[in-house]
Amino acid sequence: MQTILVIDDEFGILEVLEATLADAGYRIVTAVNGRQGLERAAAHAPSLIILDFMMPILDGPAVLRALAADAALKDIPVILMTALSEEVARRQASGYAAFIRKPFSMKSILGMVRGILGAE
Repeated sequence: MQTILVIDDEFGILEVLEATLADAGYRIVTAVNGRQGLERAAAHAPSLIILDFMMPILDGPAVLRALAADAALKDIPVILMTALSEEVARRQASGYAAFIRKPFSMKSILGMVRGILGAE
């Protein structure tokens, strides 16, 4: 079973993503800020990270930089999500595999996850 780490400070988004992705057969680990997300990435070696752009403590761009600098984590694909346009997000963040704009449909994010991880 592939593990997905979801990092977002909005409880409602965490809850919906966790339920939907678990129902699709993935093991889900969640974190409510970037620092906690990096700790959980190191502990759980996820196959994919879904990362919010704007968060307290450590934001999405800082998490992406930390992942890129860590040999054990640098190859984990990341879906970056934000209410900002991708053009605006790209000015501050790089190294993500895919981008999704909030609000998003669960069908679109599930399709993106399956596209990156493949079908089990």
